[in-house]
Amino acid sequence: MNEQIQRVRQEVLDAAKKMVKAGLVASVWGNLSARVADSDLVVVTPSGVEYETLTVNDLVVVRLDTGDVVEGSLKPTSELNMHLAILRARPDVGGVMHTHSVYASACAVARCSIPPLIEDMAQVVGGAVSVARYALPGTVELGQHVVQALGNKGAALLANHGVVGVGETISEALRVCVIVEKAAQIFALSKMIGSPVLLSQEDVDFLRHVYKTSYGQKKST
Repeated sequence: MNEQIQRVRQEVLDAAKKMVKAGLVASVWGNLSARVADSDLVVVTPSGVEYETLTVNDLVVVRLDTGDVVEGSLKPTSELNMHLAILRARPDVGGVMHTHSVYASACAVARCSIPPLIEDMAQVVGGAVSVARYALPGTVELGQHVVQALGNKGAALLANHGVVGVGETISEALRVCVIVEKAAQIFALSKMIGSPVLLSQEDVDFLRHVYKTSYGQKKST
């Protein structure tokens, strides 16, 4: 189990570094979590630690049901309630990423959902990126609102706050957050040019199905 925990810690650390490199967060903001398979454990980022200096052993291991710290000397992310609420509600989700990317956050401030307007967004999100009702950061209420806005999709906006992306792995959650920010930029630019033409729900459903069932390479057994 210790080897498995360390592997998940490394995956979370790698995703955190890529998140910063992609410009999705700055300084200490944003947070990540990932399940440890076949256990009730979750690896989360610590609160208020610069990503530049973050190490594998800085990552905190908590229990999914209680949030109690199992391993790690640092305090877990202030958004622990939100991460655990998502993971409890979505057994299909193995990784959660919360970012403050600029265009998606602008949509969140405007309380404007991002409609399904590009194919890769339809694939990784499965529909519009809805805006969760506002609640103060770190609260149980915020977690409840985000779970409701997510439904069975891959992302949600947090009103006046930022973005949450989820996936089977933390790497996929990163992919979702990158694509949501790209979609938010395209949405804003297309509205300046004219009236965006959206994908039909039928096309969204088809693209999502293909992505979930046959996209990419088969996993080795």
